[in-house]
Amino acid sequence: MTGDRITFKDHFKYLKHDFPAGVVVFLVALPLCLGIAHASGVPPLAGVVSGIVGGIIVALASGSHTAVSGPAAGLIVIVLAAAESLGYAGLLLATFLAGAMQLLFGVLRLGGIAKLFPPAVVRAMLVAIGIILILKQIPHAVGYSGDFEGDLAFMQEDGRNTFTEIPFALGHFHIGALLIALTGIALILLEQKVEWIKKIQWIPGPLLAVAAGLGLNEMFHALAPSLAVGQSLLVQMPVGGVDAIQSELMSPDFSMIGHTGVWTAAITLALIASIETLLCVEALDSIDPRKRVTPPNRELFAQGAGNMIAPLFGGISLTAVIIRGTANVSSGGRTRMSAFIHGWFLLAAVLIAAPLMNRIPLAALAAVLLHVGFKLAHPRIFRDMFKKSASTWVPFVGTIAIILFTDLLTGVLAGFGIAILYIVFDGIRTRILAARESRVRIRLAPTVPFVSRMALRKTFDRVMEGTHVIIDGGDNDAIHQDVREEIEKFVEQAPSKDIRVKLLKMPEPEAVAAH
Repeated sequence: MTGDRITFKDHFKYLKHDFPAGVVVFLVALPLCLGIAHASGVPPLAGVVSGIVGGIIVALASGSHTAVSGPAAGLIVIVLAAAESLGYAGLLLATFLAGAMQLLFGVLRLGGIAKLFPPAVVRAMLVAIGIILILKQIPHAVGYSGDFEGDLAFMQEDGRNTFTEIPFALGHFHIGALLIALTGIALILLEQKVEWIKKIQWIPGPLLAVAAGLGLNEMFHALAPSLAVGQSLLVQMPVGGVDAIQSELMSPDFSMIGHTGVWTAAITLALIASIETLLCVEALDSIDPRKRVTPPNRELFAQGAGNMIAPLFGGISLTAVIIRGTANVSSGGRTRMSAFIHGWFLLAAVLIAAPLMNRIPLAALAAVLLHVGFKLAHPRIFRDMFKKSASTWVPFVGTIAIILFTDLLTGVLAGFGIAILYIVFDGIRTRILAARESRVRIRLAPTVPFVSRMALRKTFDRVMEGTHVIIDGGDNDAIHQDVREEIEKFVEQAPSKDIRVKLLKMPEPEAVAAH
């Protein structure tokens, strides 16, 4: 299995990896779906419906083998505002229209926008999510769940923020929850180091952690009731099956099609959901062990289909979600079958398994997410980034800081702005490092494609005849195809101007997604 060439048979060939990964993603996604829906001002089941559609429909239509779609924390403010001003049925109509717009975005081939973001900013997004996961899951791990599962915002509903929540939670910790979390973390870390755990090859460490957490809590109930965690520290799934769905959920109110507010919400949802999705799949492609590339226009089409289908059953807006995607990769998911399986498990949870789901401690899920967060924000990543030039680590650090104190989309857009400002104040992304006219060194910093290409063209135009030019790509991990083409054009034309060109430390071209 190389590149993104996955045959139909591959999805079953790798089922031994995808099935347990799908179960892990389901266990992570379930409380996130419930929490995000609650924070968005809609029935909790509306979030689960979006997760089901994201798993069963979007996973099949998508070209990504790692992404998992569902309701996203980044859309909470928009969804909440639309729900309050338009009502639940009006929100569902806006979501349906947003999906239609995303389908159009895909047809118009607008998916390449994610390629404009420098690799350092995309990597910073992953690291920032990792740090937020660690900080947000510490309270759940120690048995304090004042903040809803899935909240990524700096300021919280309880008036505290990401940082002040931790000492408050430590003052209200529950010893049973802490034991469950520590046991889960230990099992995840020991998965490949202890022989008897290694023999259970079809159960990944995260799934062991959740199973152990459930078992421990049941044992606490039987032997040491003071250690057992109560309902507020467990998954809280609405019980009632089909009846609960019919009583809680609604359908879009198409009579509001002429309402200006509906169209405003739809346009906002379509734009924000599309950008978040494209950035998510770009980031997941960068950590995919098999280095597959997601076709961005196909992804927009798949998300659009999902956002048109979900509201018909009462579901809210969905996107590709970085937390679920990274949990999928960390659990060994190989193909999109893992996301598909997670969708069917969410459906089963709604219809028949709610009582069992409601016995899973949030502390066990916290153990899984703490491990995911640590892998995303591993200290090695910081060390590697600070070895690069300032044009790489300045946007990297800036993006992380802004995401931590605001939200994902604000931080990424600000990081892009920082990268552009660095270009402007540092020689428009290329620097002529040697002053002698007869010898010029041009150093390429990590790429913002359209800016870099224009900058290179201007720089090459200034090179005098008879000059020896060294083009140094040592600061790049990958070079965008547009920039590569500009360099190749210069190399081809150089002999006619008596210019000698030497390429130094040039990275491989960045893969371009098929459309």
